[in-house]
Amino acid sequence: MNLHRLLEAREAEGRPVRAVLVGAGKFGSMYLAQARRTPGIHVLGVADLAPAVVRERLIAAGWPEDALVARSAAEAVRDGTTWLTDDTAALIAAPGVEVVIEATGDAPAGVEHARRAIEAGRHVVMVNV
Repeated sequence: MNLHRLLEAREAEGRPVRAVLVGAGKFGSMYLAQARRTPGIHVLGVADLAPAVVRERLIAAGWPEDALVARSAAEAVRDGTTWLTDDTAALIAAPGVEVVIEATGDAPAGVEHARRAIEAGRHVVMVNV
């Protein structure tokens, strides 16, 4: 069974992979443009220094505004929406997170985020130049 079929199965079972993204610059934005069209993936949250800018980018990329209304990770899990925040530590530690995608492009920050994710028992994807 390939990855696409596994993700489709998770979608059909109502248990998508819950991923969070840290850093929504160039690489993070490219992932977000694809993720909303990938079955079996729920972008539970995005942590960035400028959440309002991330919101504008997501809407420009075709994300529906009503998908970006979560005020917490718990609300995002409950409603299948996405939480936009500048609180990286809270997002990584939030219940329900399975995968942390680190895409800040800042090596020291990336190390800290990866360390937090590992301590929380999350899978980690490091995206860097």
